[in-house]
Amino acid sequence: MTHKPQIKIPATYMRGGTSKGVFFRLKDLPEACQSPGEARDKLLLRVIGSPDPYQKQIDGMGGATSSTSKTVILAEPTQPDHDVDYLFGQVSIDKPFVDWSGNCGNLTAAVGAFAINSGFVAKDRIPENGTCTVRIWQANIKKTIVAYVPITNGEVQETGDFELDGVTFPAAEVQVEFMDPADGEGSMFPTGNLVDDLDVPGVGTLKATMINAGIPTIFVNAEDIGYKGTELQDDINSDPKALGMFETIRAYGAVKMGLIQKIEEAANRQHTPKVAFVAKPSDYVSSSGKPIGAGDVDMLVRALSMGKLHHAMMGTAAVAIATASAVPGTLVNLAAGGGDRTHVTFGHPSGTLRVGAEAKQVNGQWTATKAIMSRSARVLMEGWVRVPGDSF
Repeated sequence: MTHKPQIKIPATYMRGGTSKGVFFRLKDLPEACQSPGEARDKLLLRVIGSPDPYQKQIDGMGGATSSTSKTVILAEPTQPDHDVDYLFGQVSIDKPFVDWSGNCGNLTAAVGAFAINSGFVAKDRIPENGTCTVRIWQANIKKTIVAYVPITNGEVQETGDFELDGVTFPAAEVQVEFMDPADGEGSMFPTGNLVDDLDVPGVGTLKATMINAGIPTIFVNAEDIGYKGTELQDDINSDPKALGMFETIRAYGAVKMGLIQKIEEAANRQHTPKVAFVAKPSDYVSSSGKPIGAGDVDMLVRALSMGKLHHAMMGTAAVAIATASAVPGTLVNLAAGGGDRTHVTFGHPSGTLRVGAEAKQVNGQWTATKAIMSRSARVLMEGWVRVPGDSF
């Protein structure tokens, strides 16, 4: 039996925020993978090292967590007044599945730099020193994102003293603005309510705020499910019963939000919606050993991604948190103390994060104009990624 040799594909391995992923230019992919479909999905699965029943992704570029099992494809812009199209694929670790249903907010911070380095941004728009504004079309959710990338001596500046909890080393700050982050095809609150009663078999009836801003997210109160909001990863991820409960909440919330029609469909939509639980401020010690005081934050949030508690906070979920906090009466807003607010600082397992959002009512419906946060990004490796030629 003969086997096809490995092929090599130009790629860049980048950190963006608290995530890592393999970045490609669309034109560099094999021709069969330049269009959506089975060939592209198979290629990306093989690049990352999935599906892996051992859940280690040893034979690929993935890091066996939701934060590190990610791929990005950049292409020439399809929308006017944009620099680049950004397509994100969340690769399942143990299943042969790539989820294209949402964005990665953390990796968005790296998209601006990759777009500049890859020639998507016109040279006359890149200052010798200063900030380059990169307008990104997020192709998964059909939204505009603006990244402000620092430039030194005509090149992207990656080093700096900006510290981001969840990332060990400091780097240059990249400000990211998510424009009109709410779902453009429906209400920001899909059920029409700021707070719903969500009936979850085996769990009970929970108060829930279900919002589609940044990424579809279901917020519940920590105390209603037996938690304090100070939990770290092992407190949740080592408890199969707890993980099963959160997946059940996610599935029933997805149906109520209109994202799926049947509970069973949730298994094929792992990336969205997210589930998060909120609580009022409390002292705790972060995963790095850093003490977080109740006075340091407005609220506490813990969120799950791809079936596990996230080690910090997903960027898109941070957009949802910021937006929900700006709407008086949501569970997020109430946990932060209620009232009108344009920003919130919340505690997560790795530390704290400050995010801002602007929301307003138009014809009785809440809408968000933008959400803002700061992240950092860095090229970790660039060159070629290799995969067996019969992978796709």
